[in-house]
Amino acid sequence: MQTSLILLKPDCVTGRKVGEVIKRFEEAGFQIRGCKLFRLSSEILNEHYAHLASKPFFPEIVAFMQSSPVVGLAVAGDNAVDRVRTLLGPTDSKKADKGTIRGDFGVDVMVNVAHASDSAENAEIELKRFFKDEELFDYAMSYTTKP
Repeated sequence: MQTSLILLKPDCVTGRKVGEVIKRFEEAGFQIRGCKLFRLSSEILNEHYAHLASKPFFPEIVAFMQSSPVVGLAVAGDNAVDRVRTLLGPTDSKKADKGTIRGDFGVDVMVNVAHASDSAENAEIELKRFFKDEELFDYAMSYTTKP
């Protein structure tokens, strides 16, 4: 089983889509291993988006990501990284099919509901960046509740 990081971005939080997005991940069979609401510091954004720091739009990304709290999720499942990205749809919401999370709720490349890890290696790094070990839980799934 693989765990991936998802950050529900300010547009998701302020647009009241957090519950719907989490519901879609749960309905797809993912286990929520961690979930928290927090604000992103400039330091963590500089680290997280270091690969974009030289781009002219970098200050816009930082301002957007600090415009409201975000929700951090750690979700687990078979092939979680790829399956999460498939559920989300392409980074550019304008190119995302209806039925994907970004196709249904996103606006463009930046205002696109969520960040998700793009590889197992990055998921490991990103999970450590946003979650302490004691904030991630392993537990048996219950199948006794009705949908």
